[in-house]
Amino acid sequence: MTVLDVRSLTKGFTMHHLGTQMGAFDDISFSLNAGEFLLLKGRNGAGKSTLLRTLYRSYLSQSGEVLFHSQHGVIDLARAADVDVTYLRRTEIGFVTQFLTARPRVSAEALVAEPLRLAGQTAEVALEQARHWLGAFGVKQELWAAYPTTFSGGEQQKVNLARTLILPQKLLLLDEPTASLDVAARAALVKRLAELKAQGTAMIGVFHHPGDVAELIDREIDLTPDAKPKEDREDVAI
Repeated sequence: MTVLDVRSLTKGFTMHHLGTQMGAFDDISFSLNAGEFLLLKGRNGAGKSTLLRTLYRSYLSQSGEVLFHSQHGVIDLARAADVDVTYLRRTEIGFVTQFLTARPRVSAEALVAEPLRLAGQTAEVALEQARHWLGAFGVKQELWAAYPTTFSGGEQQKVNLARTLILPQKLLLLDEPTASLDVAARAALVKRLAELKAQGTAMIGVFHHPGDVAELIDREIDLTPDAKPKEDREDVAI
């Protein structure tokens, strides 16, 4: 079942202080099915993270379509109203970034439990699951009730993963999620991604060390300009 259709997507930036335009990626097209893992690759500056942020609608595209097959029908994320994008982020689209944006004076366990509570779970069940996933990613139990704003970068990233991956989503975007993780946490992440993939979550990821998830990857797109003929970029087998 198709989850995402990206058609002729183009993104660039205006450098106002230089009076110039800087291209990020041009005329990207691909489809993504349920349970499929798509790797984005390319040299630094090729637009990998920018593509993820454009799909998530943190950035507006210059042209093209991002057709997401939601539970409520097909919606073009490139043109959808902000309120609809916000709703889909809460219910069907997850995004793991390299950094945790933690709210002050909110504990790690409360932050991780929040997606489940918003989805209708009781506070007790949500907290129990939050503690389970904090433990699974290697956050020390004595830190569960502490504020992540005081944590190291690696510990914050573990909280970030637990929060984003606690609730299975239809589409999951992954931007260098292993960047600050130790070996045990990377193994826990791969295990969780495999579980989500088996449940039908479609994934698009950028990984500095793609070998971490090599067994999960189905296809790749190389965003390096002229790396491959444009019509072949979205269908290269690993």
